[in-house]
Amino acid sequence: MPTLTTLSAPMPLATGSLVDPVAPGWQLVVAALVAIALLVVLITVAKLHPFLALILGGLTVGIIAGENVNDVLASFTTGLGTTTAGVGALIALGAMFAILLADSGGADQIVDTIVGRASGRMLPWAMAAVGAIIGLPMFFEIGLVLLMPVIYLVARRAQVSLITVGIPALAGLSAMHGFVPPHPGPVTAIGYLEADLGVTLGLGLLVAIPTIIVAGPLFGTLAGRWVVVEAPTTWEAEDRDISRRPSFGVTIATVMLPIVLMLGKAIVDIVINDPEDPIQQVGDVIGAPFVALLVAVLVAMFTFGYATGMDKATVSDTVGKSLPPIAGILLIVAAGGGFKQVLVDTGIGTVLADWAKDANISVLLLAWVLAVLIRLATGSATVATITASSLMIGLVEGMSTGETSLVVLAVGAGSVFFSHVNDAGFWLVKEYFGMSVGQTIKTWSLMETVLSVTGLVVVLFLGIFI
Repeated sequence: MPTLTTLSAPMPLATGSLVDPVAPGWQLVVAALVAIALLVVLITVAKLHPFLALILGGLTVGIIAGENVNDVLASFTTGLGTTTAGVGALIALGAMFAILLADSGGADQIVDTIVGRASGRMLPWAMAAVGAIIGLPMFFEIGLVLLMPVIYLVARRAQVSLITVGIPALAGLSAMHGFVPPHPGPVTAIGYLEADLGVTLGLGLLVAIPTIIVAGPLFGTLAGRWVVVEAPTTWEAEDRDISRRPSFGVTIATVMLPIVLMLGKAIVDIVINDPEDPIQQVGDVIGAPFVALLVAVLVAMFTFGYATGMDKATVSDTVGKSLPPIAGILLIVAAGGGFKQVLVDTGIGTVLADWAKDANISVLLLAWVLAVLIRLATGSATVATITASSLMIGLVEGMSTGETSLVVLAVGAGSVFFSHVNDAGFWLVKEYFGMSVGQTIKTWSLMETVLSVTGLVVVLFLGIFI
């Protein structure tokens, strides 16, 4: 039985063992390839919502594999339900925390404090730090919208290209989105591969730091030289009442609370290593991702809500309005869980595991390549993470805790590779920065590629020692 040292405790995804293939290996490989190709066509050509595309993809896998249709439907609905019960709750809690941080002015406080103390030469580094901190609890799109006023203002004051200060901030946001829980991609991969969340979180931060440095300040300085984009002079920052903002210390402490709780659980498990010990049992409870995020939201209601002058009704409304925007993400992740379960139950993971062993290929490299190919084809980091981690389930069997976490991070690195015209984020960045398609490719798309490749290099390096 899995313990609370894995995310599978609150999210029983049934991924713990290899499944006997239901058909010959070639037939299962064809089934997976056809399903992935169908996903690509439906999402990119037919413009079908990924939720529906993943449902059809899951049914396609089972039918081509020769399974009874009722069995395929049972597998899909089982995966959909268990994923929603686990990952869905974490995404919802993360969204609640993020909206409280934004509406209280806490995010503005972080930005103003860090950027305000940075010299001209250190501005790209400061913006990378801001992007990373804001990116810890927030989805990429929300963080981008929140940071754009600051990017405009900083670029105008420093008289530099938007790219010079904007790319580092985007690198911080994107790295957190790809590597660090509780973002949907990493959390989903952790659940599928039964990785330890605390270990993955710690290693994710370790991978993210050098990756952000390379793809952010270093690459941003170069990109700002070959693409010069002036900040719009007619744009003015939104006036906010700063008198009731939470202080910088309170804001950072609240943002870091769930991270500390989850990392603390991992440390306690390593140091004590006795499931019967009362201290470890307490640590396992408060450090479980669901509980850690729940505690963080409840604390944020006070530090970002009541303490800043919000009344009970305002706090309730603020928390409530965070849920509708994430409905699409929840549905995609849930359908991805169904797609994953069909792949597992057909035994495709067993076939891939045997093939990888015979080919003597690096599991980390294979995980990255699979995520890259699906990312390039669909434009969705979430779909890339779901599909690639689903295919890797059989290959992590017997791996150590640290090795499994590195596979999660390799998938995360691949999922952010070369954002281009089939990615909604590409167009969001293009419009906010006022660039042409070519300029966006030379800046944003290349930054994502540098981020992905650097992340892989760091993961492979850590794999030497873990």
